[in-house]
Amino acid sequence: MSVPSPHVRVQTEGFDAGAELNAFSQGQPSGAVVSFTGIVRDSGGLQAMEIEHYPGMTERALSAMADEAIRRFTLDAALVIHRHGRLGVGEVIMMVATASRHRAQAFQGAEFLMDYLKSRAPFWKKEIAAEGAAWVAARQTDEDALTRW
Repeated sequence: MSVPSPHVRVQTEGFDAGAELNAFSQGQPSGAVVSFTGIVRDSGGLQAMEIEHYPGMTERALSAMADEAIRRFTLDAALVIHRHGRLGVGEVIMMVATASRHRAQAFQGAEFLMDYLKSRAPFWKKEIAAEGAAWVAARQTDEDALTRW
């Protein structure tokens, strides 16, 4: 039995999360598909988020995380899309989708990916507000979330 390869994209262009989910879901032999879409939220005066990455390294890291999710939760498929560049409040920043024969595995796979993307994906985020810009520091709550895996 072959292990499915994840679909990973890192891009500047926006995307339609609904269209991506529909395309991901079509043809799946799975009984469950779970998705999560991240949106740049207004955290009190935020004007934009700027995301930087190292091309090549980032895609490899995301693929390794998705491969681990597929193996660990017996997923039929996994999708990770993450944007970089300057994003305004309300723009879609990323998306994760997982497919599995059973919902518990699909949910766990998606949560695992979200927790690892939040704390281990090699992205650097800068919040831009009227008062200035500041790099986003790692949060202990994100690190704590990894302990359950």
